[in-house]
Amino acid sequence: HPASGIRAYEECYPQVAEFMGINQETKEPVPFDCTDPKFMEAYFRFAHHPLEEMGVDFWWIDWQQGTTSKFPGLDPLWMLNHLHFLDLGRDGKKRGFVFSRWPGLGGHRYPIGFSGDAHVTWESLAFQPYFTATAANVGYGWWSHDIGGHCFGKEEPELYTRWVQFGVFSPIMRLHSTNKYYHKREPWRWDLNTEKITTYYLRLRHQLIPYLYSMNYLNSEYGLPLIYPLYYHYPYHEEAYRQKNIYFFGSEMLVAPFITPLIKDLNRSRLDVWLPEGLWFNFFNGDVYQGNHHYSLYGGIEEINAFAKAGAIIPLAELTEDNQYKNPEILNVQIFPGNDNQFVLYEDDGETLAYKNGFYALTIFTLKAEKQALELEIEVQDQKAILPKKREIKLCFRNIVPNVKISSSVVYEYDSNLKAYSLTINPQAGEKVTLRLETETEDIIDSSFDYINKIMDLLDRSTYETSVKTEIGFFCPRYNQNREGLLAENLSVKELILEIQALNIDYELKNAILNILFREF
Repeated sequence: HPASGIRAYEECYPQVAEFMGINQETKEPVPFDCTDPKFMEAYFRFAHHPLEEMGVDFWWIDWQQGTTSKFPGLDPLWMLNHLHFLDLGRDGKKRGFVFSRWPGLGGHRYPIGFSGDAHVTWESLAFQPYFTATAANVGYGWWSHDIGGHCFGKEEPELYTRWVQFGVFSPIMRLHSTNKYYHKREPWRWDLNTEKITTYYLRLRHQLIPYLYSMNYLNSEYGLPLIYPLYYHYPYHEEAYRQKNIYFFGSEMLVAPFITPLIKDLNRSRLDVWLPEGLWFNFFNGDVYQGNHHYSLYGGIEEINAFAKAGAIIPLAELTEDNQYKNPEILNVQIFPGNDNQFVLYEDDGETLAYKNGFYALTIFTLKAEKQALELEIEVQDQKAILPKKREIKLCFRNIVPNVKISSSVVYEYDSNLKAYSLTINPQAGEKVTLRLETETEDIIDSSFDYINKIMDLLDRSTYETSVKTEIGFFCPRYNQNREGLLAENLSVKELILEIQALNIDYELKNAILNILFREF
């Protein structure tokens, strides 16, 4: 809290007081004044630099609101952000950086911003996607929120889980609350299922760092934020302006977090969205969605809506050690079919200004998509030896039909659940590697959709009366069970839709089933 000045109880007080000509015995606070060069010298030299030598990486400054200073028109918060940014990068060993509040228009130049004390409520969570995405309109692309909420409200495992899921797909993932024991942000303080789900997502966030860092580079060089509204790419679609809870997450993905509680008995949350033109793939299970359509998305507590665009190339880190922070030795690159694309993976030392002198590496992925083939070229540019000496790249080609031919002699595996081919390559700096996948079938994209199993899973995880679920039906040849209900009647999808519409069942259950069936068209 810089506005408090330097107080007598602070360790640096004697040095600051002497430097500023204040009698220490009076214990008079040294007032904060960002317009006084002498005070600011003492502020950094005695209050900050010694702690940086002890290991403090950067500073989080708070409680410096206000628009008045000794210089008319100079906002003290803007000035503080500016000076902290310059001071941390004073010797070139670190980049300028400060974690602070937003000082108004133009305030994106220096800080990673935090958005204040969010409340522990569903209403507060529901505001975050819209709030975060539209901040891009004033250049403020790197928001950091109090994930989980800061204060008030009611601590619930479901709300906490949804906060974490949103946090993973937000610019900065920072679990935080006020210093009250019952505000708990540690996954292990919750029940086992909540701990399991949130731990999975926190590790996914760590895996996303290569993707996030490349997006950060784009933001630094070209001003393109990580998160931004749909209308940036679809300015002439009226629906793009109506969507408040779905946003672009970098160049390759759309994300639509669940922001409401689970529906009673259905045990899933619902989110109504419009997906823009094109083909979209569920990042986690590969389900295919046709764009320029409205969808009611239903998901269990372990799910978040994340979509990869057609042709998406998403580099992930393979986690080989705890608290891994260096450029990863193993990359896991998810590649989706359906469109041409190029993704440039940017890597440097992550700390110094050496990148300005060419100390960075680029790995360029170029995808060419045909009706019956995919061709991927990988080029590694690493003249300054930034990358690990033994870099492995695991390629995972998603939503590909079985029995394709691969032009290289590499060993590969096929995952029938993800409909994915996986293989590993070890490209060297200056080398280009080209892989081609071809099929003799009509289309290389596997967009098959098992609606019966989708409906059965929906029913199985619900807590409606068993008679209601049985009326809708089941068909489980793998368990050698009798078939029963509508799902066992060998109806066409259109016939099944009519039968479901005629049932006197809960609205949300009916809507969830119909949304599965309408995906067949």
